[in-house]
Amino acid sequence: MQFGIFSVSDITRDPVSGDTPSEAERIRAAVRIAVKAEEVGLDVFAIGEHHNPPFFSSSPTTLLAAIAAQTQRIVLSTSTTLITTNDPVRIAEEYAMLQHLAEGRVDLMLGRGNTAPVYPWFGKDIREGLPLALENYNLLHRLWTEDVVDWEGRYRTALQGFTSIPRPLDDVPPFVWHGSIRTPEIAEQAAYYGDGFFANNIFWPKQHFQRLVQFYRQRFAHYGHGTPEQAVVGLGGQAYIAKTSQQAKAEFRPYFDAAPVYGNGPSMEEYLAQTPLSVGSPQEIIDKTLSFRETFGDYQRQLFLMDHAGLPLGTVLDQLELLGSEVIPVLRREMAARRAPGVAEAPTHASLVHAKYGNVEPRQPRPNPNRGDNVTGTSPYQDTEGGAGVQYPAL
Repeated sequence: MQFGIFSVSDITRDPVSGDTPSEAERIRAAVRIAVKAEEVGLDVFAIGEHHNPPFFSSSPTTLLAAIAAQTQRIVLSTSTTLITTNDPVRIAEEYAMLQHLAEGRVDLMLGRGNTAPVYPWFGKDIREGLPLALENYNLLHRLWTEDVVDWEGRYRTALQGFTSIPRPLDDVPPFVWHGSIRTPEIAEQAAYYGDGFFANNIFWPKQHFQRLVQFYRQRFAHYGHGTPEQAVVGLGGQAYIAKTSQQAKAEFRPYFDAAPVYGNGPSMEEYLAQTPLSVGSPQEIIDKTLSFRETFGDYQRQLFLMDHAGLPLGTVLDQLELLGSEVIPVLRREMAARRAPGVAEAPTHASLVHAKYGNVEPRQPRPNPNRGDNVTGTSPYQDTEGGAGVQYPAL
């Protein structure tokens, strides 16, 4: 099972110090947080995508490439890549390039986005958000799995004989999660392709996300990808950790009360009782996270939101120390001990390559120098090296 952190990239005033970090400070802090996450033994760092204040992460691939250059092991992901307002061709090319630079340590989580003004900034209509998401992902999937694509749809110009470059590393696309707060149609899309489903699992009662996950598991099995228990599920959650419960609540309360997503609503105690929000000692965080398994069944990825609501960088780094030293080792041991037989492991680039090729050397696409520019409908690549003897299925 994978454990990690995700960020929504908010720039929020610190209610204790009164300081609001600059964009430059938050961008640099995100890199330091990701590097620290690897240092303390976490498996995943994920960043969201936003195109409006008060957020900074408008170009996740740029940020993750910088992090890739400073890390060795941690998987780099998005906690949202907008499949609606982004061109699928640009997503295909940018994330394949990032996959090469990070030597396979890349996956991404697709989402529709729910900020209405962003859609017209990119020439889209939020009322078309769902069909946009469905059509754009169909194209993205084909761009990553077919060397040459002929395609026509409603929301962008047609493609004829188009090849997305670079091709995915080892000819294996990054693993895709479909993230959703409330939409069963996105869970259906994830199940149809046999992709992962990430239930945000913050802010709302667990019963809401439980229904989404159960629906995804049922549809995953319906499409023949395996049993419901073998479906690939990720969960979010926000945590604040201190040595004692009293200390954690006292330290986090001003941030909770001032947070845009929490403030002026139910009390922190009500949130703790009704939602996945975890504030307490290491043992309390462990106990609450283990309860997620009881609610959702065995799952593959747990991400914690740790840098939200104006928490200063020093505090976040201290939180990561506690998470890595006192929480995650226990969760790894307990989750492994309780795991049912036959449950799928968290997908990685290595596991996806092995699933496709077995012990055969992976295909390494090389442009064919004998292919003229006027040749269409045929692969522009030669397979004289790598992947010898591999039969590629029709897609």
